[in-house]
Amino acid sequence: MPNAEEHPYRPWIDRLLAFTLLLLAIALLTFDLGNVPLRDWDEGIVAQVAREIAAAPFESLTWLHPTLWGSPYWNKPPLLHGLVAIAYTLGGVQEWTARLPGALLTACSVPLLYGVGREVFYLRLPSAFAALVYLTSLALVRNGRLAMLDGGVVCFSLLMLLCLLRARRNYRYSLGVGLGLGLLCLTKGVMVAGLMGAIALLFLRWDTPRLLRLPYFWVGILVGCIPAAMWYTAQLQRYGQLFFMHHLLDQSAQRVWEDVENNQGPPWYYLLELVKYGVPWILFLPQGLQLAWKNRNLSWAKLAIVWSGLYFLAISLMATKLPWYILPLYPALSLIVGAQVATLWRGGKHVGIKQWIFKPYSPLWMGMFALLALVGWLGMLYYGWWSQPLEAELQNTLSAFALTMTVTAWLIARQNPQFLAVLIWGMYVSLMLFFHSPHWNWELAERYPVRPVAAIVQRFVPPGQEVYTSDPETRPSLNFYSDRPILPTPDRRLQRLWRRKQPQFFLLDPKAQSRLQLKDAKVLGQMEGWKLVTPAKSVQK
Repeated sequence: MPNAEEHPYRPWIDRLLAFTLLLLAIALLTFDLGNVPLRDWDEGIVAQVAREIAAAPFESLTWLHPTLWGSPYWNKPPLLHGLVAIAYTLGGVQEWTARLPGALLTACSVPLLYGVGREVFYLRLPSAFAALVYLTSLALVRNGRLAMLDGGVVCFSLLMLLCLLRARRNYRYSLGVGLGLGLLCLTKGVMVAGLMGAIALLFLRWDTPRLLRLPYFWVGILVGCIPAAMWYTAQLQRYGQLFFMHHLLDQSAQRVWEDVENNQGPPWYYLLELVKYGVPWILFLPQGLQLAWKNRNLSWAKLAIVWSGLYFLAISLMATKLPWYILPLYPALSLIVGAQVATLWRGGKHVGIKQWIFKPYSPLWMGMFALLALVGWLGMLYYGWWSQPLEAELQNTLSAFALTMTVTAWLIARQNPQFLAVLIWGMYVSLMLFFHSPHWNWELAERYPVRPVAAIVQRFVPPGQEVYTSDPETRPSLNFYSDRPILPTPDRRLQRLWRRKQPQFFLLDPKAQSRLQLKDAKVLGQMEGWKLVTPAKSVQK
């Protein structure tokens, strides 16, 4: 890998690097995007809201006032849902079109992070390393491929911060700061935008306080936020206090002090998430944090410390804990790791290059990567020889991962800084192989598959007809694939509904069938242990 710090003032090099990063990100984030079904909750809900927007006439203003099964949808603003609706219009209602807008926004965040790095590092080497670490982080790219809002959150956060950094020397970029904040408001609401705005202001207070005293800076931010303000005004005019209660309180502020929908965890929940899914880059983080604190008088360290510290503290103190809340932390951690691995690159033995400073790598580095290699080889053997059924896709993924870790450990032992090039490329290939398998959306294995069950619902239930189920939990993905609302219903209500004269449809599991003892039940279809039944008297002859 050539020294990326040469010719730091040639802009065409930055454009070329940013474009290359964008192509690599698009390839990874869109590869086999539709090879697995949508999962429950965010994916199922986003896909259904987008389908209703796409199906409604433009003059109905459903794109402005979104609905879910015909009722007002107040959970999140509709920016990403509208982008998914456009993708539906162009490519049809499919898994890959539902996920494409979020994946592309996540891909755009990679060159944006490189741009942020160039503003705070002033050098290409740590900036490029930070972007590549970010691109090869499992949690970031996996969640970025899903039909969720978080790809937009990281993209618009980086856009806002990049404009903020450039506004230090060109005040016109303050308009972009406001636009980024407004896009955050239109993606996930004012709570996330407020948190990212607080991070930006605290960084400026530490790094460039003069900017906070300029009226032009604040005017630019306010002008950029106008579209978001107009959307919120339109909702309040149409729904009034209901919108305020449901969107701003129940779905946003309430998550701070109450675990919504029983999504709770200890204060160290996100630390465990980092340890589980941060391999291998988490290994460089402790020294990276030390490096950032040592250089806390520099802009990159100030931004990384404020961003990672404030955001991590905020989500750790929240009562509601969800794995994807951590994603906006990854750009900050990537800056820290990027700075550390750039230091390791400079300190290794560069063949044929005369070096003034040489810092040998610790044997501990070799031991950690050798351990990761051992884990990878054992996993490859298990899934290739002993598991039933055999998992060829996982075997290929773990083989690539184990080979990468093995070569990395060997190069570290030889004090060769090329181990970083091998590690980055090996992680990229391993992730590509992983996304080719059906296992990358692993939450699907936790419940029964919905598409076979949805097929019998679509076949026998008229469009728009509600289906009552004995399943105590709502499954938005089942509703989406069925294209009918399927409502969890207690036993007593199921029995009352059964006695009605009008046609009713019930989706029952085996235990509910024996427990309810419904008379004159006609079975319309059965799949995955679930039966779609209706009272025989209501069957049209």
